[in-house]
Amino acid sequence: MTGSVGDEREPPGRLTALLTGAAVDAMRTAGGHAGGVYLRSSTSGMLRLATLTGLPGPLFQPWWRVHVDRPFPVAEAHRLGVPVVLANATEAMRRHPQLAAGLPFAFGCLCVPVVSSTHAYGVLTVLRPPVDDATRIAAEVERLTLLADELGAALERLEGEGTAVVWDGGPHCVRPPATGPAPARAGRFTWDPVTDTVRADEHAHALLGLERGAFPRTLDALARAVTPTGALEMPTLLREAAAGRPPPLPVSVCTGHGAPRLLTLWSPDLSRPPAAVSGFLVDPSPGALGDAAADLLPQGVFCVDRLGLVVYANPRAAHLLGVPPGGLLGRSLWDAVPWLNQPACEDHLRSALLTPEPAHFHVRRPPPDAQPYEGDWLSFSVYPGPDRLTCTVVPENRVSDGTGGATAADEPGSGTAVPAYRPIVLAIALTEAVTARQVSEVVMRELLPAFGGNRLAIYLLQERHLYLAWESGFPKGFLAPFQGVALDARLPGVETLTTGRPLFFDSMRQLAAAYPGIPLDAEEGTRAFLPLIASGRPVGSCILGFDRPRSFGAEERTVLTALAGLIAHALEKAQRYDTEAALARGLQQALLPRRLSSHPSVETAGRYLPGTEGMEVGGDWYDVVEAGDGLALVIGDVQGHGVQAAATMGQLRTAVRAFALGDRPPEEVMAGTNHLLIDLDPGQFASCCYVRLDPARGVARVVRAGHPPPLLRSPGGRTRVVDLPGGVVLGVDPRAHYPVTELLLEPGAILALYTDGLVERPGRDIDEGITALRLALERAAEPGVRRLAEVADRLTAVARQATDRPDDIALLLAARHGDADATDLARGASRDLL
Repeated sequence: MTGSVGDEREPPGRLTALLTGAAVDAMRTAGGHAGGVYLRSSTSGMLRLATLTGLPGPLFQPWWRVHVDRPFPVAEAHRLGVPVVLANATEAMRRHPQLAAGLPFAFGCLCVPVVSSTHAYGVLTVLRPPVDDATRIAAEVERLTLLADELGAALERLEGEGTAVVWDGGPHCVRPPATGPAPARAGRFTWDPVTDTVRADEHAHALLGLERGAFPRTLDALARAVTPTGALEMPTLLREAAAGRPPPLPVSVCTGHGAPRLLTLWSPDLSRPPAAVSGFLVDPSPGALGDAAADLLPQGVFCVDRLGLVVYANPRAAHLLGVPPGGLLGRSLWDAVPWLNQPACEDHLRSALLTPEPAHFHVRRPPPDAQPYEGDWLSFSVYPGPDRLTCTVVPENRVSDGTGGATAADEPGSGTAVPAYRPIVLAIALTEAVTARQVSEVVMRELLPAFGGNRLAIYLLQERHLYLAWESGFPKGFLAPFQGVALDARLPGVETLTTGRPLFFDSMRQLAAAYPGIPLDAEEGTRAFLPLIASGRPVGSCILGFDRPRSFGAEERTVLTALAGLIAHALEKAQRYDTEAALARGLQQALLPRRLSSHPSVETAGRYLPGTEGMEVGGDWYDVVEAGDGLALVIGDVQGHGVQAAATMGQLRTAVRAFALGDRPPEEVMAGTNHLLIDLDPGQFASCCYVRLDPARGVARVVRAGHPPPLLRSPGGRTRVVDLPGGVVLGVDPRAHYPVTELLLEPGAILALYTDGLVERPGRDIDEGITALRLALERAAEPGVRRLAEVADRLTAVARQATDRPDDIALLLAARHGDADATDLARGASRDLL
């Protein structure tokens, strides 16, 4: 885990310092468990979590990005410009069920918009303990509003000085202020960069093994006394901190005697950089952070701070977690134990960080190089503290009784009560699933783990026969004989649908006795067959499989039967989607160009891939238009999805074609299209990139409006991102200015225009995607690839094979050739579209 997770670009130091200070102040002001600031991004309509305190970044990853149109309190606060107060979980479930489903425990949420006199920058948010009535926290909301107003004014001043107030990376995660005294073996020191003076308390002397009064007085002397283990050196660390870029996590250092220490740096005041830097040294050895007797306990014990850093672990914990001795301390829990990075664990860890209640859960530990679902079960207990979590771990059949001994425990899933929130999570997730595959994935992700299952099959009814729509966990080919079975077959999957009654078998022997001769996929285990019936209409059947014998209690049978109804409704909606999606895609294809205008010296190729999430069409488009004696290349992306976005896309494409056919200058084309969009729909936005290419001279005049930058591959193969200035997205500012940049396309060069769907993925920064596309373009146009259409196919191959594409994808390539290539191009290679 890093300070700006998933972001390779370094945000401006003053911007980071402002946002970090605001998040910490907000958390302290509202008495919260966690605080953060969402900031607008370069992607139209997208807010990104810029800074977070009180929670490890990975635990909050589902909320790193929030679209302003989404039904979340952060989006609502930004969209409406008013504070959003959720006093408790009940109110959160009533007003924002998706947020409540993701944070299924008692909490309150405060969101205050960060605005200035002219701009809306983002949202200041705090997660805090719940209260019965929102009026009880009115004073806190008022104080948060003052903090947000101060932050908005500071951001406006920063923007006026030329700093871009946007955030396109992952969150900068910082440790919240300590709520209690420092650990017994911890020391502090300060460094003034102006005078190069170092001061320290007596604990810092002891931690470095120095006599009192012998602490280094200058930075160079301190660097000689403490050397970080790694590439970063002490002077660099402190100077970066003085500039507002302190390391987000403790840095491992060692004394002259080789003793390990953890070093944290921060800058209390950045109003006049370079600022004084404060340092905090901690002895991470067991004797400093916990009772040494914990090393001798039969149970594993480890402690995690509020950034997810392991600050103590006894040998038993390392053994049970499968980590070498010393492999936990000072590392992020998710880096040290990657298999804990799963939704069930994250739910419980978030709960312990945001509520005072302990959390207890089971996790299956995978052995080295094992297949999924193999390994031993471990039982975890997490106990919250103000500054850290204390975690115990034991084998699941040896659960601590609180006295240091152990008692026998039931196996996971053996009739244990299902967490009350899981049906809610499933219900909310099913509302967003629109294809049969997505519904099945939701069931696999949410339903099976809650009940301890590991096999799933979903059959859909078509013309009085059942056809397999999804399977997971069954032996390969086992379900093939049951494909297309008629409704008169005597099979549990058929009879559960025809009778409308769920069938539960506590053992495979019981299943074989009820259906003599039926093939079995395992000798041990249990099976549940659920009818999928929506409003009295049969939809299909669902089979749940469990490896171990178990019994289904009355409550579990009731819950599973009710959830089967939810699944049936979702699948029925998915079947309607299949028909509607086919019509919608036909509309989208009709709006895209059937033929690209050609030129003897220019080869072009376009590709469009529709998104797979949602039932409606998107607004991506591309075109090539004759413009005087040259060509105009255009690509754009209308915000949102649906018929409105597609209709707007069609109107914009028509407008751009009209401007281009008149050979208007690129800046006029963009300005005219901007005014048109504002007149058509003041609430609709679009990004666009327009290129006027003179094939004879190879001069391209490029203008862009909030669109990803083009890529240019030279004839020698080197590919670069064209760093050109651009204006705001279309449809926002009628006075917007769109500067023009001239490029030279040598013969053999390739210009690539694309939409963000090709380079942006959830949880990954867009710059990483652009870099990957740049490298792919270098490789795709290697010797032997003669036609640009082949290059386009290579660049979209991965996306074309993906089953889940969150957004539409458009790609437009143009290559300039010499006279020797003109004959080949005239044969039609330039008109390869789809």
